[in-house]
Amino acid sequence: MITDTSRPRIGFMFDRDRRPEELAGFAATVEELGAGDLWVVEDLGWTGAISAATVALAATRTLRVGIGIAPVALRNPALLAMELATVARIYPERLVAGLGHGVTDWMRQVGAAPKSPLSRLEESIVVTRGLLAGETVTMHGREVTVDGVTLVHPPAVVPPIVTGVVRPKSLELSGRVADGTIVAEGNGPAELTDALGHIARGRAAGTRPAHELIAFAYLHVGDDPARAAAETGEMVAGQAAWLGKPAEELFTLIGSADSVPAKVAALHTAGATTVVLRPLGSDPDAQARAALEALRTA
Repeated sequence: MITDTSRPRIGFMFDRDRRPEELAGFAATVEELGAGDLWVVEDLGWTGAISAATVALAATRTLRVGIGIAPVALRNPALLAMELATVARIYPERLVAGLGHGVTDWMRQVGAAPKSPLSRLEESIVVTRGLLAGETVTMHGREVTVDGVTLVHPPAVVPPIVTGVVRPKSLELSGRVADGTIVAEGNGPAELTDALGHIARGRAAGTRPAHELIAFAYLHVGDDPARAAAETGEMVAGQAAWLGKPAEELFTLIGSADSVPAKVAALHTAGATTVVLRPLGSDPDAQARAALEALRTA
């Protein structure tokens, strides 16, 4: 595993479109290659993130596994804490619990859209952390109600709770109550700097001891621009539309192997302590191998 503190922690995402039965093998591969993290996602209709994280943890020995992210609107925080506690007890200090609002249209699709997404996220984080810490938790909040609940089997080490959020108020909330923030694919150094400003305002009002900035980035290593465009264009265009930017303005690691170290370094210089690469194309294992080799020899 790459542990040089002058560089960011490097992880990889298991893409949601891959078959779940491929997860264990991919997790073992990236651990063997020297990655520090593997991240799984929870998008409506694809796979459950907690079960996926457990599969990845069981297939590896030291890899940190992140959930990026579980929508709090879909999960009662007491049940969420129960699930996380079980995984964190069996795999201590290897789980990162990523929480977020969830895609609004998806939450409406299943009748789970909260009246106040900000309240739902903050109250869910506070309740989940308290339960994981072994506390008896009572909250009668705007969105969350818990009355005298205690976990029988809390973990010895509470896993970090990070958020995957985008807008200024959510970023400030993350700084106030979370242990880290995930910045979505397509955002580069300028966007990270801007996000950190909002996070800092939240941290000034909160009590969390540290905050990890986790940058997700698209990865496609190769010297053939036409092939890269064919294998990444649709995904990048969709993300650009979601971010409200032209596709050519998105920050990606799509290009030659020689370009990978400088782009990772740019994210690190802007404040990312962890960079999670999302391989695109038909051979994710080869993409991960090429990226790590480029970083190792830089």
